[in-house]
Amino acid sequence: MKNKFIVWLIVSIVIMIILPWLVNSFVSSDAGMAACFLLFFLINPIYSVIMGAFAAKNVKELWEMPFVSAALFFFGSWIFFDTGEKAFIIYAGIYLILGLVAMTISMVIVRKLQS
Repeated sequence: MKNKFIVWLIVSIVIMIILPWLVNSFVSSDAGMAACFLLFFLINPIYSVIMGAFAAKNVKELWEMPFVSAALFFFGSWIFFDTGEKAFIIYAGIYLILGLVAMTISMVIVRKLQS
């Protein structure tokens, strides 16, 4: 079952670290702002919800994934955008909350369906 954690960890690294690096390295400054908006307001929140919903299927193995994903975002954004920017703490907190809420709702739904 550790394989599921490793798969989700790799996906989190790609989305939360590699994508910001790609945006910072290869996108021009004009398009970079649009790419950052897509990352911060579309891709990362959707990923946090999906990851939380899938983590609920195996909570004993994947309960820490919302925390890991939020931490990876925080460190990735500090490394590639602006070290010390306080807004990234808020974004990481929101992604953590989204993942935890999605995991909780999915757990409740799965338990209701099983009983």
